[in-house]
Amino acid sequence: MTSAQPYAEVIGDPIAHSKSPLIHGFWLDKLGIDARYDATRVTAAELPGFLEQRRADPAWRGCNVTMPLKIAAAALLDEHRSPDRVNEPVNLLIKMEGRLIGTNTDVHGVLEPLRMAARPLPGSSWPASDAPRSAVVLGSGGVLLSVTRVLKSLGYRPVTVVARSEEKLRELLDQEGGQLRFVPWGAPLPACDLLVNATPLGMAGQGPLSYDAASVRPDGLVFEMSYDPLVTSLVADARARGLRWIDGLQMLVAQAAPSFERLFGQPAPREHDAELRELLLR
Repeated sequence: MTSAQPYAEVIGDPIAHSKSPLIHGFWLDKLGIDARYDATRVTAAELPGFLEQRRADPAWRGCNVTMPLKIAAAALLDEHRSPDRVNEPVNLLIKMEGRLIGTNTDVHGVLEPLRMAARPLPGSSWPASDAPRSAVVLGSGGVLLSVTRVLKSLGYRPVTVVARSEEKLRELLDQEGGQLRFVPWGAPLPACDLLVNATPLGMAGQGPLSYDAASVRPDGLVFEMSYDPLVTSLVADARARGLRWIDGLQMLVAQAAPSFERLFGQPAPREHDAELRELLLR
C-alpha cells in the first residue's frame, strides 16, 4: 500500500508510548510542510520484510528506529554513515534513490542536554572545577555507544558501565578505548558526578529501576533517558536529594531535530521548544 502524501515514521516494539509523532507533527505544522509522521509497531522478525516494503513506497522518506531494533537495523543498510563501524546501532534510516542510508542522531540527543546542564546557574557550583568528572551509565543497549562517545568528548573519566553481561559490553565498545570500567548489574555504584539511566527500567510497562541517586555527589547531575512517566523514580530521587537532573523529553527533542531535517529537508523550528514541551506534557 502506498500513499501520495510524503511521510516518515518511528518504528519499534513497543511503540504506542512514542511521542515522536507529536514532535514531528508539531514541527511540520509550524513550517507548513504537507507531510506526516507516524508510529508503527515492527518486531525484530518483521524488520527485514518491513524495510523492503517501505523501499517500494515512493512517498516514504525514512524512519527513526527505537528499541529493540537499533542494532538489527544496522545490518540491513545499503550504506552506514560510519563505514568503519558497520555494526554500530542506528536510529535513523533515510531512503535516497532507493537505497537505505543509516545514521545515528542519539549523539545529539545526549550532547545537547548535557551542554545545557553544564551552564552554571546562579549560586551553583556545578561543574565545580576543570578536574576530571566521573560518570556511571546504567545499561548496555543501543544508545550506550552514543552516550560513551559524548562523555568521552566532554572529558568524563572514568566512565563506569553497569550491565548484566561484560561480554556484550565489550563487543559493543571494543573499538572505543578510553577509561571504561565494568560493574555487574546489582553491585553498588561508585561515587560519581553524573549518573545516566540508559535502560528502559522505570518506564511505564517496564520493571522498576533498582538503583537510586545515592552515589551522585551533592553537586552532581542525573540524566534520565526515559520519559514515560516524565518523573521516574530516579528523577524523583534526584529532586529529593537536591540534585540537578535532565529528563527524557530533553533528549527526545534534541535527537529528533537532526532527524527532522534529514527526513523533511528543513531545520526543525527550535524557537518553539517551550510550546512543544507544553504539548508533550499534556
